Amino acid sequence: MNYLYPEGPQAIQADRLWDVTFGIAAVVFFLVEGALIFILIKYRRSKNPAAAPKQLHGHTRLELLWTAIPALILTGIAFMTVPVIFDQAREPEDALQIQVIGHQWWWEYKYDNGEGLVTANELHIPTDRPVLLELRSADVIHSFWIPKLAGKMDAVPGRVNHLTIRAPEPGEYLGQCAEYCGLSHANMRAKAFAHEPAEFEQWLADQEAPARDEPSVAEGKDLFLTGTFAEGQMCVSCHTVEGTEAAGILGPNLTHVASRTRFAGSMFELNEENLRRWLEDPPARKPGALMPDLNLTDDQIDDLVAYLMSLE
Repeated sequence: MNYLYPEGPQAIQADRLWDVTFGIAAVVFFLVEGALIFILIKYRRSKNPAAAPKQLHGHTRLELLWTAIPALILTGIAFMTVPVIFDQAREPEDALQIQVIGHQWWWEYKYDNGEGLVTANELHIPTDRPVLLELRSADVIHSFWIPKLAGKMDAVPGRVNHLTIRAPEPGEYLGQCAEYCGLSHANMRAKAFAHEPAEFEQWLADQEAPARDEPSVAEGKDLFLTGTFAEGQMCVSCHTVEGTEAAGILGPNLTHVASRTRFAGSMFELNEENLRRWLEDPPARKPGALMPDLNLTDDQIDDLVAYLMSLE
């Protein structure tokens, strides 16, 4: 999560601009503070109590000088900054297009500009290929940020923003929502996985396959698809599992949820114990969670956990 150690070309470009700007700011800081300390010591009242300070108001040359110097510095910074802004706003050719939709409090990803695979919380991308993210929001303003790959970009309701990222090497890149969006803003995390191109294509193929139908978890599957819980709530009211009747859109797509490393906005490691604790009472595990407490019995939780962990 350290933006000062960038890896993607967009982040490196911004970091270089930061280095120059910080250097200029440091020089200005020490010159101004040095002059201030010098004046405070040299012209302190105790050295000449009766003398009034010399007034410089109306000194045209000085006023022009201390107006012109900051203007020239800012003009120089602008000449370096504006090309970077336009370069990063340019849509690259042959880019993988992914829709990124911010929800309270998790991220949804739709591949091929919303026409293909739908997944949640963990973004998978190929290495050495530009990825054009189309950012939207389903509720309030969020801000998508994977520091080592690129800067922040807001996801605004009713508006589409774009951000290009590119991962030079395979690996994991941590992210975070960077715009306060409600009670669990700090728990709206993200993770990007960069794969070699062949490995990424295999991941896509695996994710686009329908969910497995394991006879050993038939009870959990039936409960997920047809069970009615507290206040008439059903799993299928909010969640989708491709290849089944579940087609909800309010919550994360769970088609291959067991292939992910984390869940609940990347807040918890995905394992049976954490999943069981989550199903016991989601709002107690994540403040403000929109998934209600379904008042599940221990047996129901066991069956649902077994089914969800089978969805690889």
